[in-house]
Amino acid sequence: MEQAENRAIVRVDRNGRRDQEDLVIREHALTITLNDRQFVTMLCSPSDLEALGMGFLLSEGLIKSSEDVESFSLSDDSSEFKVYVRGDILSEELFAKRAITSGCGRGSMFYNVLDALDFQAVSADAKVSAQSITQLTNEVQSMSDLFRSTGGAHAAALCEEDRVLIFKEDIGRHNAVDKVFGECLVKGIEAHGKILLTSGRISSEILLKAVRRGIAIVASRSAPTSLAVQFAEKAGIALVGFVRGRRMNIYSNAYRIE
Repeated sequence: MEQAENRAIVRVDRNGRRDQEDLVIREHALTITLNDRQFVTMLCSPSDLEALGMGFLLSEGLIKSSEDVESFSLSDDSSEFKVYVRGDILSEELFAKRAITSGCGRGSMFYNVLDALDFQAVSADAKVSAQSITQLTNEVQSMSDLFRSTGGAHAAALCEEDRVLIFKEDIGRHNAVDKVFGECLVKGIEAHGKILLTSGRISSEILLKAVRRGIAIVASRSAPTSLAVQFAEKAGIALVGFVRGRRMNIYSNAYRIE
């Protein structure tokens, strides 16, 4: 499915008005069905939808690993992602909530600040050079074709010090991160001790997604929130913001950035 479409617009600039076409990012509705019950409808970009569905369930704590999943499939029209999970992990209260937005302004569906009291500090002793963070950020920017063509996408990537392992784009920054972690789950890629790069604001929700996967370093061209910094300090994560050119701000656990 195409991720963008041409639309007729009226362009206004100092030379006046003119009719032309512009590429607009596509917004897609994906319904997740759990054990034959409609669970939630997500608004997202129509790519990597299986990774998004798995990553969402993983990030929200509804599944812990691939062993919790019996099977999953995407409908032919990409509108429904069916998942069958083992055991009785779903409460009636969860099914009462139906729809969430594309992710830039929403919180995690089941997010609670008290979640922060339960996580363990990242045990990995991972460190990376500031130069590597800059180079990886530049590489991720160069991969962001959907953003360059529409201006409407966020990017997220799982990285090691010298390479990008997984790269995803979506209209929502939460969705882009969930796609990364969903692909980790599906392909058996270990995220523990690695680097998460994101183009968007690092909120506490984004940080908690990283904590649950054992990420050691989270970096963005944008800003973090105060609660994200607090969680990162507690979790042993190096939180890096405003990675632009040769500059960056390290907000927590600076010993991981050499």
